[in-house]
Amino acid sequence: MSAQTEEAAARPASRTGKGGAPPAPGTPKRAGRTVPYLLILPAAVFTVLLLGWIMVKNGLLSFQNLNRRQLIRRTTEWIGFDNYADSLGSEEFWRVTLRSVVFTAVNVTLVMVVGCLIGLLLARLGKRTRLLLSLGLVLAWAMPVVAATTVFQWLFAQRFGVVNYMLDRLGWHSMADYNWTSGQFSTFFVITVLLVWQSVPFVAINLYAATTTIPKELYEAAALDGAGVWKRFTSVTFPFLKPFFYATTFLEVIWIFKAFTQVFVINEGGPDRLTETLPVYAFVEGMNNQHFGMGAAISILTIAILLALTAYYLRLVLKQEEDEL
Repeated sequence: MSAQTEEAAARPASRTGKGGAPPAPGTPKRAGRTVPYLLILPAAVFTVLLLGWIMVKNGLLSFQNLNRRQLIRRTTEWIGFDNYADSLGSEEFWRVTLRSVVFTAVNVTLVMVVGCLIGLLLARLGKRTRLLLSLGLVLAWAMPVVAATTVFQWLFAQRFGVVNYMLDRLGWHSMADYNWTSGQFSTFFVITVLLVWQSVPFVAINLYAATTTIPKELYEAAALDGAGVWKRFTSVTFPFLKPFFYATTFLEVIWIFKAFTQVFVINEGGPDRLTETLPVYAFVEGMNNQHFGMGAAISILTIAILLALTAYYLRLVLKQEEDEL
């Protein structure tokens, strides 16, 4: 028997296909690449059917003149882009848009600062204290939005509110019967406190989880170099957790910008519609004023503005990452 025959007989059977032929090159790789797509296919199909159909119906509605008259007569009046033109040409729309952007920026900044401070505090606490604080954060985060908003309405109530009672006992007697929803800034203050209270647990717990992945040797080296708390944060923690900060800020921008329940339930966009953000503005125009086509157009424009803001933010993030490479 020749050497070549012995080498062929010694080959593992797993490397030969049917009838001794080798398998087609690249077949396992192709199968491995398609498995992730097959796994997410059911969720993708369900998402498209659930959300895509609603978006299509809302988009079609935005091209119609649909008011009480059309509902009674059951008629469809197609008016093209008139709803979009009226919205974009309205001074009120741009005033609400600017208000929504400022409102989002203020809330996201507060959420990230407070959430990061609490997350760093969790990393420095003992096990029992950390467990108690984490439990409180989880309970605050898990509370239903409507229930939490109702609690805050009671806390800031004019006559029997806990906040007014405590301020009165502390010496601010003029706050005993203060109406927190009587002005624009005071109403926004209540809404901001509520949103920050609901959003901080997500940031704090995720930041604490991310800090556990940082090697302790880096902190020990920074301490040997004489770095203080702020220096250790800027030289070790922040550079290591930059992806976390980028992703969390991105999610918080979406969460705050689209917040509807908190803003509407506190005072329904009042007083005098001065605390309406874009989601509330679309609802009031569509449902309360029964301009359903206009409300649909405003909602589509709201989505477009949110996509533009997030695209601009992602562009800044990607550009900064490219500069660091």
